Amino acid sequence: MKKRIGLLYGGKSAEHEVSLSTARAVTQALNFNEYDVFPIYITQEGEWRKGNQLVAPIDTIEQLQFENTTNQSLPNNISSFLPSHQEIDEESLDVIFPLLHGPNGEDGTVQGLLEVLNLPYIGNGVLASSAGMDKVVMKQLFTIAGLKQVPYVHFIRREWRNDQSFWLGKIEKELAWPLFVKPANLGSSVGISKASNQEELIEAVDLALKYDRKIVIEQGINAREIEMGVLGNDTPKCSVPGEIKPLKAFYDYQAKYKDGNTAMIIPAVVSKEVEATLQDNAMKAFKVLDCSGLVRADFFVTENDEVLINEVNTLPGFTPFSMFPLLWQHTGVNYSELIDQLIELAIERHTEKQQLQYTMD
Repeated sequence: MKKRIGLLYGGKSAEHEVSLSTARAVTQALNFNEYDVFPIYITQEGEWRKGNQLVAPIDTIEQLQFENTTNQSLPNNISSFLPSHQEIDEESLDVIFPLLHGPNGEDGTVQGLLEVLNLPYIGNGVLASSAGMDKVVMKQLFTIAGLKQVPYVHFIRREWRNDQSFWLGKIEKELAWPLFVKPANLGSSVGISKASNQEELIEAVDLALKYDRKIVIEQGINAREIEMGVLGNDTPKCSVPGEIKPLKAFYDYQAKYKDGNTAMIIPAVVSKEVEATLQDNAMKAFKVLDCSGLVRADFFVTENDEVLINEVNTLPGFTPFSMFPLLWQHTGVNYSELIDQLIELAIERHTEKQQLQYTMD
């Protein structure tokens, strides 16, 4: 029998458009002879809408945006909108595929909802998703795991506004120019700026605070940007390494999703020792966050072959410019096979959870 897959995408996030691009790409990778595919769209205002079953890949993201009144809006009883195996077989979904980037989707909120509904879903769980989204918490966990990182400073909006001069002094004392200023809870390079002096730093913080109340400021580093794909649950495996070479000052949103203004070298040219360290650190990051399904781990490699972890992405994109599927393609797993494996991993994890006991008997 065909598996029934629910694609959940869009979302109330600055990365809404990224999610739509990812969803379109996934429809082009799914085998419609093996899967019945049902789109579930969340508008930028947070309204949930369910479209008709897809029978072929989607050509444009506009086809995934259900703005007309013929589509079904989310009822008060969400469990009837996302049917579970407790309902009749004809209406059940075997797996939900969350393709929601950024807050309100990649941060553990939707994962928590799906856990409460006892629905199988692809990707990381609540803890890994939330910890992976918050760059400060993520960095603190990396420290516990013994992973090397670039120096950083973090603060919340109120702290910055109450004593800006203190934080400017602390930043200039502990870090060296240039700096990268980031919202703590966002991805896809949204709201990130490079600052080479105090004036640029203040402007960068003001921009980042538009997207999050918590800010992380990292010291710039002269290093190569190397990324690793991790796939699996309790026994994950690593892809070959890939190198990002932006043709701009840094790998920003425009370069990632709009103009492809970057070069990707897969596999990256690194020594066997560096590749082994990358694999080991990617696995450590995967495990310390209690990840499952998929992760892209991003690293810096210095001229002296020192490996520093930058961050992990618990829901890397599946767009034509995305690194994660390309890494696995060069590792021997094509796009469609990657989707198949993620579906099986989601079912495996859900099946294992059903063995847990929830009573004191």
